[in-house]
Amino acid sequence: MSDTSGAATAADDDFRYRGNRLGLPESGPGSVPGVFRRVAGLVLDWFLALALAWAAHDLGLVGSGVTEEQEVVSLISNTALVIFAVMNILLLTLFGTSVGRRLVGIGITATGERSWPWFVSMAVRTLLLCLFVPAVIYDRDTRGLHDRAAGTVVTRY
Repeated sequence: MSDTSGAATAADDDFRYRGNRLGLPESGPGSVPGVFRRVAGLVLDWFLALALAWAAHDLGLVGSGVTEEQEVVSLISNTALVIFAVMNILLLTLFGTSVGRRLVGIGITATGERSWPWFVSMAVRTLLLCLFVPAVIYDRDTRGLHDRAAGTVVTRY
């Protein structure tokens, strides 16, 4: 029902808390975490990817002939992005979480919206996450476009 101003009443609105529309609990294990946990897990994963990229460069595995500082920074950034993507696809496929996400107590769960194999969902999700913009556009359940495309949702452990 609508009141005279045309605004929907609370009875018509199916949004009571993040994850309600997906049948998830309001709090505790299986609930949708806030943005802070999601960003913290992402930042931890990115720092791990950067550390691995620097280590690969220092060991001469990547860009051994590059000496100019600007080129080294660009090379490390691009290498870190590739490491981040590979790390996320592999860890999310195998364990449903990554190192950073696990440290903050969150993981990825299928919603049943897609009938794709789990690996394909994680690859789509990760590639869209690497584009950044789909991840910062999200709905009331804090599902970014990358989660919606892959048919996934971030949940607490």
